[in-house]
Amino acid sequence: MISVNKLVKRFGMKTVLRGLDFEVQEGEFVALLGPNGAGKTTFLRILASLSQPTLGEVRVAGYRLPFQAAAVRRNLGVVSHLPLLYGDLTAEENLHFFGRIYGVLGLSQRIDEILEVVGLISRRRDLVRTFSRGMQQRLAIGRAILHDPDVLLFDEPHTGLDQDACDMLDHLLREVAGQGRTVVMTSHDLARVENLASRFDVLSRGIISASVSSNEMGKNNLLDFYRQALAG
Repeated sequence: MISVNKLVKRFGMKTVLRGLDFEVQEGEFVALLGPNGAGKTTFLRILASLSQPTLGEVRVAGYRLPFQAAAVRRNLGVVSHLPLLYGDLTAEENLHFFGRIYGVLGLSQRIDEILEVVGLISRRRDLVRTFSRGMQQRLAIGRAILHDPDVLLFDEPHTGLDQDACDMLDHLLREVAGQGRTVVMTSHDLARVENLASRFDVLSRGIISASVSSNEMGKNNLLDFYRQALAG
């Protein structure tokens, strides 16, 4: 579902990604780990067609970036630590706006379904600026899955949430992943992603330095794996 070969990304004289290789199969939930400044957000922005690679080949849902960016966006949902919603519109109006952009058929019914999934059906006519951070993030996930994409990208979605909001978000992430979608999520919270992802990749020094599935972890815990990956 995602295939990246020899990806290089430079900003002026600074090289952030250095020949990165990365593949994700359909239905996998990959947690992308790494220290601050490792290039995780840069990498997700490239996958989301928001930034162009300097060198290398990137394919998402079978389409090549940046040449088929419009097709990629139709098959992609993106959630970041910023909800990217319109505060002076209601929850329903936000979803209607984005649904029109994506040409979602049966939009009114689909909005009802999404608001039910994210637990906001009773707040559908409330302005988003009145929502808590956790509620905004739930609506952002609703926006991301509104057009039924094959691939979801989450960039630090738990940032700024309290414990209750994080727990609700985790429940929603499990539901979304359980529907067979392919998910890539960056995170600094190892304890949280350990219970969510089916695979863990470490981005360090511009490449994927280590990768392990949840089934392969064995007696080792994720923290040990992460430390060893950074040390190597």
